[in-house]
Amino acid sequence: MEEQHEPALGVIGLGNIARLHCDRLQKAGYDNVVTAGLDVDPDARGRFAAQYDATVYERQADLYADVDAVLVTTPNKFHEEYVVGALEAGLDVFVEKPLAHTVESAEGIAEAAREAEGFCMVGFHNRFRDPVQVLVSYRDDGTMGELDHIEANYLRRRGVPGRGSWFTRRALAGGGALIDIGVHAIDLSLYLLDFPEVVEVSGQTRATFGTRAEYAYVNMWGEDHGSSGFDVDDSASAFIRCADGSTIALEVAWASNRPDSQEYVVRGSGAGARLELSDDEMELYETVSTGVDHHRTSQIETAGEDAHGIELEKFVESVATGEPPGTNTVEQALAVQRVLDAIYRSSEEGRAISLAE
Repeated sequence: MEEQHEPALGVIGLGNIARLHCDRLQKAGYDNVVTAGLDVDPDARGRFAAQYDATVYERQADLYADVDAVLVTTPNKFHEEYVVGALEAGLDVFVEKPLAHTVESAEGIAEAAREAEGFCMVGFHNRFRDPVQVLVSYRDDGTMGELDHIEANYLRRRGVPGRGSWFTRRALAGGGALIDIGVHAIDLSLYLLDFPEVVEVSGQTRATFGTRAEYAYVNMWGEDHGSSGFDVDDSASAFIRCADGSTIALEVAWASNRPDSQEYVVRGSGAGARLELSDDEMELYETVSTGVDHHRTSQIETAGEDAHGIELEKFVESVATGEPPGTNTVEQALAVQRVLDAIYRSSEEGRAISLAE
């Protein structure tokens, strides 16, 4: 059997997110897999080269010629440029969520991916969490029965990321809390429901805290440059209706006067479940007639493996074998992007948005 060699990976966008991915790859034992990097900032290139002993580039074509695949970790606005360029160069691609900053840009990526020889995997790491995989197995073996509703929450008490950074600027990010963390909640909910067709979306976005000159917080990811650098949403509520009758109730917030929560309550005809992803907790709810009719609540314990690391390992293995990962596809990410776009349009227009074809 021919020995399988590690592929050479290039990283595009050499900021904090890139370093998080590279550190996880090293922790997983891929010490030499990242060989190159690209960024428009010479200081970022210098730091990356020194930290990871990588060759750094200014021109895309030079990077593409030197690697087998790329990780795209730029601000959302630049995803399309780099993903499409890498796919057209015959490379495999991992791109961080969301797929793009607008639905039009996401559709451009999807069109390129359909025609490409390589594959594109989108960074929705929550799918790889242990309790999520347990719940999916229960769904598939019939334990859950028919899933019909999910309450999806991704809420922070105070968690606006660095006002004035690209995260809080619509032109670069495409939106705020909804497109940053709400995208995870929408993707995971649709994943658990096995991606039914979404037919209608009603939503409301808000900018309640990030626009305040005096924004009280305990800690912040990045530096706070004040409200003048904030022109996006910091919370959203939405209701999503699917063609098969299943529904999703969504609550998202970078900042809110309530405790943090990454809780998903899943309702099925055979059983229900509660996931709390902040600590990988899971409870299974059943009502059975063994002996006498009674409720049965089960605590599900898992090892709590690092979902980011598992996701990246799957990508590297797929690049090495030439077999697409079969999950986290561009078409699924495009479906999520269309829901994001519909929520923003619903909020702006004050009405439900139909997505039915």
